[in-house]
Amino acid sequence: MNNFIKNSIRFALFLIIQVVILNEVPPIHQFITPYLYFLCILWLPFGISRLSITLLGFILGFALDLFSNTPGLHAAACGLMAYIRPSILNLLLAQEASEEVNKEPSIGTMGWGPYAFYIFTLTFIHHFYLVLLEWLQFGSFTYFLGKVLLTSIMSILLIFLVELIMNRRKLKR
Repeated sequence: MNNFIKNSIRFALFLIIQVVILNEVPPIHQFITPYLYFLCILWLPFGISRLSITLLGFILGFALDLFSNTPGLHAAACGLMAYIRPSILNLLLAQEASEEVNKEPSIGTMGWGPYAFYIFTLTFIHHFYLVLLEWLQFGSFTYFLGKVLLTSIMSILLIFLVELIMNRRKLKR
């Protein structure tokens, strides 16, 4: 399948799952909000330029903001995460591996350790910035820390669950 079509389907699918299912889940706890929509940015191929991926991250976050009535919160957090993504990938991968245009970050292409670090780091950055922007409007510091940590843990569990369900281990290092 063409990369553009596959990634467009992922974009729409993860946005729909976030809006229709995860945003409607009753609060598990005051600190836990499940987010999965940004996974389509994490799964984009290695060869996408920083400008393109940052723009895609902003568009994805803005689309969620339109459905969630959160003016700019998700757009800013997703744009920041997408901007930092190439730097994290360059730290984790050899130069020749990160330049392969068609490969995507996965357990099969990166290995368990680097992939887990990649997911943990970018999920934490996304949630830290999202909750920071939310916290500046209201809340206490303990609420901020608790929400960042517990929301990150919930999102990481969802990401690895989706990773196991979709079985994207096709490409080996």
